[in-house]
Amino acid sequence: MDFTASLALIAPEILLSVAGLVLLLAGAWMGDGASRLVSYAAVAVLAVCAFMVAPVLCTAAMGPDTVAFGGQFRADAFASFAKLLIYAAGGAALLVAPAFFERHGAMRAEYPVLVLFAVLGMGLMVSAGDLLTLYIGLELNSLSAYVLAAFLRTDERSAEAGLKYFVLGALASGILLFGMSLTYGFTGTTAFEGIRTALAGGLSTGALFGVIFMLAGLAFKIAAVPFHMWTPDVYEGAPTPVTTFFATAPKVAAVGLTMRVAMDAFGTQASAWQQVIIFAALASIVVGALGAIGQVNIKRLLAYSSINNVGFILIGLATATQAGASAMLVYLAIYVAMSVGGFVAVLMLRDADGEAVEAIADIAGLSRTQPLLALCLAAVMFSLAGIPPLFGFWGKFVVFQAAVQADMIALAAIGIAASVIGAFYYLKIVKIMYFDEPADKAHGKSDWIHWALLAVSAIFISPLGYLLTRWLGSLADKAAAALLFAA
Repeated sequence: MDFTASLALIAPEILLSVAGLVLLLAGAWMGDGASRLVSYAAVAVLAVCAFMVAPVLCTAAMGPDTVAFGGQFRADAFASFAKLLIYAAGGAALLVAPAFFERHGAMRAEYPVLVLFAVLGMGLMVSAGDLLTLYIGLELNSLSAYVLAAFLRTDERSAEAGLKYFVLGALASGILLFGMSLTYGFTGTTAFEGIRTALAGGLSTGALFGVIFMLAGLAFKIAAVPFHMWTPDVYEGAPTPVTTFFATAPKVAAVGLTMRVAMDAFGTQASAWQQVIIFAALASIVVGALGAIGQVNIKRLLAYSSINNVGFILIGLATATQAGASAMLVYLAIYVAMSVGGFVAVLMLRDADGEAVEAIADIAGLSRTQPLLALCLAAVMFSLAGIPPLFGFWGKFVVFQAAVQADMIALAAIGIAASVIGAFYYLKIVKIMYFDEPADKAHGKSDWIHWALLAVSAIFISPLGYLLTRWLGSLADKAAAALLFAA
């Protein structure tokens, strides 16, 4: 494939790069007063990028025509599925940010620019066909994320979150790089296709260590146990719009990248990494469920919920089958909607002075002071718990179904049993909102953008979401997951 064709395949990434630079200059020239305008322009850029990648997914594009720069970049249907979720999550994080930061006098034009560059890095991650592309995308995303976590400079918690994320992220990057160097040393190539071919004849001890170290580095990015320790502190300390972003877009990118690495590069040696993934899945489900029970801050509770949900997603990866990969993508789509809805609802919990209400005890009796907000938040909690007929049940169902089809009945049974633990703290939130005496704290007003995002999320996770199951399953299975097993 010639250079011009390769450039055409990376058109969304070029647009993000150019738009990020242009908006950075616009913010410098017009000042922070133009921050809201820059944010809306960034949302428009993400919308254009979504229109650019959607046809690739709809046509189930795969094969040599989707490979750019000698195999380093893949603009295929799998990448497009992940990118659409990333763009949607990034757009939501941009839309809810101005109102939040303006109340703190901290809205600056750098925020939407950092989000665009983080999204650019995530696009490279899910399209990576080479270890070098993988690392460039990962670091571009991470460097933007470190700044975003510490964006609220007047808040000590935000500065602490940024520092913790940076230190632990640097450690994870070192582990990942060490695994990449071992993999390269024992396979003689950095290309996923070359690694797959080299490992087809067997896995040496050195290459096995490379696989383990790479998966450990990626486990940090998806916040899987035992590399989850940063998640509650960063989610609580970072500004809530940033937490909304962290809980959705980077999670999709990291899970997509992990699927690429495990099922593509290391696909011929699935037995070597399945045990690691099974342990991480079960540990994440249990630790996420138990860790959330004693939380008094709703953002920390949602952080442990994120860890818990990663465990369910990893059950699909542990099957090492196309059905498992498809189930992971379906779960991710539903999880993004649930997380956006949950954190937008948290953003709308404010007192009369506009200050955030994050203590779980302070939302007591919310159903009597803000019944519509309480109803939407309750729907999110029921959906996260996987209680039918809400759409969150379908995500868990397809993952457990894939596990049963792969004869991993014990894994599915343990996952189902552990999900009951998680239901406890979700239902506790509903009980506090509907049955406790009103705390009369969360009664601040919200703008129409927050209500619109919350309404879209609530409708998607409602029983109406089941109307999309056939369409979503087809895109996830026949278009996106199929190409991981096409070799």
